Amino acid sequence: MENIKEYMQQVGKQARAASRIMAQADTAAKNLALEKIAMAVLDGSAQLIAENAKDVAAARANGLDAASIDRLTLTDKTVRGMAEGLQQIAQLPDLIGEISELKFRPSGIQVGRMRVPLGVIGIIYESRPNVTADAAGLCLKSGNAAILRGGSEAIHSNQAIAACVHAGLRAAGLPETAVQVVSTTDRAAVGELITMQEYVDVIVPRGGKSLIARISEEARVPVIKHLDGICHVYIDDEADLEKAIRIADNAKTHRYGVCNAMETLLVAQGVAAKVLPSLCKIYLDKGVELRGDDAARALVPQMKNATEEDWRTEYLAPILSVRVVAGVNEAIAHINTYSSQHTDSIVTENYTKAMRFLREVDSSSVMVNASTRFADGFEYGLGAEIGISTDKIHARGPVGLEGLTSQKFIVLGSGQIRV
Repeated sequence: MENIKEYMQQVGKQARAASRIMAQADTAAKNLALEKIAMAVLDGSAQLIAENAKDVAAARANGLDAASIDRLTLTDKTVRGMAEGLQQIAQLPDLIGEISELKFRPSGIQVGRMRVPLGVIGIIYESRPNVTADAAGLCLKSGNAAILRGGSEAIHSNQAIAACVHAGLRAAGLPETAVQVVSTTDRAAVGELITMQEYVDVIVPRGGKSLIARISEEARVPVIKHLDGICHVYIDDEADLEKAIRIADNAKTHRYGVCNAMETLLVAQGVAAKVLPSLCKIYLDKGVELRGDDAARALVPQMKNATEEDWRTEYLAPILSVRVVAGVNEAIAHINTYSSQHTDSIVTENYTKAMRFLREVDSSSVMVNASTRFADGFEYGLGAEIGISTDKIHARGPVGLEGLTSQKFIVLGSGQIRV
């Protein structure tokens, strides 16, 4: 496109106009659109996978890394997952217009809060074409309009999914411009999107650290973000070790290239000799490179020496750093020093330690006796997620419907005047 600014301004104007219609849309219309989009995704499964194959082939030819190709690839299972996520969003309660905290004041007025859409949400993402469906569904149900800018490596996939979204919106009598997928791969479009304050209310970046850092630095629109997924599992000296091995194995090896995969394993010294040799054999058999401190390496000689940088690294690969700690105090201190405030888990049968961990670990998701891989909007019952926020204002953790809304004060009176 010759004039990216002009194109993006047009997209923004259309999104703003559509957002006003979406804010007024009733629940039945929004749910119908979601059901129709899900049907279009399922009916068009073969076409979606065929278009995705073009993107995957080009990605391999261009030397894209294995983790990115994994996130890029659509299968029958992931297509069904997209449709299921849309159907689950349709079944969720509609939050828009919900009034809460309504209380009488001494003057006789009633003061409360009403939940409302944010307006226009810009989503910038890499590799994952399923984000197109998830983001469209969540923005639609929450009464927002969306401008989606996927990575150039997924252009065929994203446009094919967008066609399904538009078919569903048409069937429900809602504007197709409520969800627009940017059709240019020119990076200048991102620069325009993140500075269009008059048309865009919030930006949600999903992708690598460099992308999110750039957007956070350059955006003139508020950003919901997380930079790293440096997730920990701490195996306590009062853990059920069979349970601990299952959790620590799953947290690391279920999938490597995802933000909720464990990157550092912490083990209490009281059980390290019992659990590390057998657990690390599982990792080594699966091809995981281990990097440990002196105490861990003494128990598992195959480990490489962990450096200070390892504790601060999100590998997104079959690499794991391992540290033996004195107990829960040292584990919490390590996590609050090195964690990216994404997801951290303790494995213990001691209730008091579990509650301490929940209170004192300063992350957006904190778990007891569960794999970090559960830090996901779908698994949390949000239907899907538009991203994960490690910020502390507005939205934190997986961002679903509620994170895409705000609240305004409402006042109900019967003629009162202030004196």
